[in-house]
Amino acid sequence: MTDRTTDLLDITLAALDELKARNVSSIDVRKLTSIADNMVIATGTSSRHVKALADNVVEQAKASGFPPVGVEGQQNAEWILVDLGDVIVHVMLPATREFYDLERLWRDPHQHPDRGAADNGSKEQDA
Repeated sequence: MTDRTTDLLDITLAALDELKARNVSSIDVRKLTSIADNMVIATGTSSRHVKALADNVVEQAKASGFPPVGVEGQQNAEWILVDLGDVIVHVMLPATREFYDLERLWRDPHQHPDRGAADNGSKEQDA
C-alpha cells in the first residue's frame, strides 16, 4: 500500500470516528480486486447519521486533496457509497449492513457462491 493510500485510509477513518460511526471495519482488498486497495464499512444510527458520516468523509477527503470519484445513495441514505479511488467507503444503516454482509463477501470470498470454491448445494432462486 502506498503512502498516499495510507493517508487516504487514515483520513477516511478519522472522518468516520469524528462523527461517531459504529462498527467501522477496514478490509484490504488488493488481492481480490483491482478497483481499490481498501474497503471501509461503517454503520450509522439513522438515515440522517448515515448521510452526515458520508458527507464528512467527502469533505475531509476533498480538504486533503482526495476528491471523490463518485458518491451514490445519498437520496434515501440507507446505504451510501463513497468512491475515493484507492478507498471505497460504505456507510449503512444497521439492517442494510446485516442484510448485505459485505465483510463476509470480501473477507472470505470463497464463501460467496459467485466466487468459486464450495457450493453447498443450495442456490438462491428468483421468486
